[in-house]
Amino acid sequence: MTTKRAQTALEALEAASRDIGGQIYTLRLYVAGLTTRSQEAIRTVTTICEEHLAGRYSLEVIDIYQHPVLAKGEQIIAAPTLIKKLPLPLRKIIGNMADKDKVLVGLDLRSK
Repeated sequence: MTTKRAQTALEALEAASRDIGGQIYTLRLYVAGLTTRSQEAIRTVTTICEEHLAGRYSLEVIDIYQHPVLAKGEQIIAAPTLIKKLPLPLRKIIGNMADKDKVLVGLDLRSK
């Protein structure tokens, strides 16, 4: 009986793991104009999404100069800022996006 329970638990764990792998990521990247730093952040985040989340992400890039109300609503205090809305938990990655490993860890795509 215990063996059957262990196998059922293992099957449930494997199914949950497959479900997590297929989750859709909802991301918002807040930038400040078309500065070099903003362009680098857009390029880095887009590359990460295409390499690790191909077909499973929604990325919205928001210029805080053009949409200050959106930035205020999200309490953005620095740019660039990447917000992972889904899957939960919500995460904010603030500052230089050039460090791909930092961004991957922040998006829960790589362990520390």
